[in-house]
Amino acid sequence: MSEKSIKVPDVGEGVAQVELVEWNVQPGTIVREDDVIATVMTDKATVEIPSIFAGTIVSLGGEIGDMLAVGSVLVVIATSGDDAKQDAAAPKTASKTAPPAVPKSVVPEPAAPEPAVQRAPADLAPARDRAAPAAVTARPPRHEGENPLAAPSVRARARDAGIDLRQVRGTGPAGRITQADLDAVFEAGPEGVATSPQQSRGRRREGASTVRVLGLRRKIADRMALANTRIPHITVIEEVDVTAIEDLRATMNAARGDRPKLTMLPFISAGLCRALADHPEMNAHFDDDAGIVTRHNPVHIGIATMTDGGLIVPVLRHAEALGVHAIAAGISRLAEAARNGKANRDELTGSTITITSLGPIGAIATTPIINHPEVAILGVNKMAIRPMWDGHQFVPRKMMNISASFDHRVVDGWDAATFVQRIKQLLETPALIFMEDEA
Repeated sequence: MSEKSIKVPDVGEGVAQVELVEWNVQPGTIVREDDVIATVMTDKATVEIPSIFAGTIVSLGGEIGDMLAVGSVLVVIATSGDDAKQDAAAPKTASKTAPPAVPKSVVPEPAAPEPAVQRAPADLAPARDRAAPAAVTARPPRHEGENPLAAPSVRARARDAGIDLRQVRGTGPAGRITQADLDAVFEAGPEGVATSPQQSRGRRREGASTVRVLGLRRKIADRMALANTRIPHITVIEEVDVTAIEDLRATMNAARGDRPKLTMLPFISAGLCRALADHPEMNAHFDDDAGIVTRHNPVHIGIATMTDGGLIVPVLRHAEALGVHAIAAGISRLAEAARNGKANRDELTGSTITITSLGPIGAIATTPIINHPEVAILGVNKMAIRPMWDGHQFVPRKMMNISASFDHRVVDGWDAATFVQRIKQLLETPALIFMEDEA
């Protein structure tokens, strides 16, 4: 038996440290080679770290929320040479005096338990680890309407076992549900799932809870603070008549065949690209430390996407070269990858301008915060039918406000207003978006 260290790997160019957001193992856990032992987060992505050895976890290199340097010790694992894989696959041989296994009638097993990490036998697990589940499962569920936070592997395991994650209280950062939380539910049986919020209505509630700002939530907080403190924002809000573009969208969807269904967002993205051709100063980055503005020729649009873990901005590259159907397909693919945690580093970096939208639940107007180091962001607000005067009478029109924020250090108010008016013109007369040489 020998002890080996698994170190924090280099997870990306220029990354010097990572944040530890989830442990998949504890001291005493039996693991096999390639089993996921931890999840870490960089500025741009969440990465699962597999074990490079088979054996038993001896110690952990940090706690949830710690910042670990690349190359530092992540875990120490005890291996037994060539027999390590056999030992990991058959943990019952670890002790000849191990007590008999608990009958399956006492400890329910999921329909398809995750094979990645095996929990240690009862004689190897610390006493405090065995006592913890009762306290975990006694806690109330998340608030009604709040989406559960969990890694894809946790979601798959819960789905296979028929467990509703909305009724499981997570003990990870920001309420994230971990593998240990699912283990606690399995050990406690049906009583381990918390009572639904509907059953507790009308009762007085006391006390308070505290949640550490960790992982993606902390990254979002840092970037918002950076943008808000370093960028003097100016926001221009304009009302747009989108009746014509909605009619065009309905016509194109009726004849789309097997192509993706068009929402308003692809048309707005195409209109934005068209407007940037006349206002290239908006498709730029401002390095305020060096005092340099870099205007980009390609249009890489960041699409603000809400996920279970928080706001992520995947990037639609070279949007200026795409038609509306290709834009729609790209946005759909990126949003799905972001929500499933499968977006890679290239898909999460390099945006030159950002679009943010709350969809049908959006407000009348918003004041979006610029995605540093960009100099502009376009906010899309909800659509509504309003009576509009056409010169003779009031007629119902589909109206929508757009909110655009600019870095006032490098964009003057006049230029900002002119840019927004150009977007308004394109959206109100959608034929101009598709004409090569429009008037």
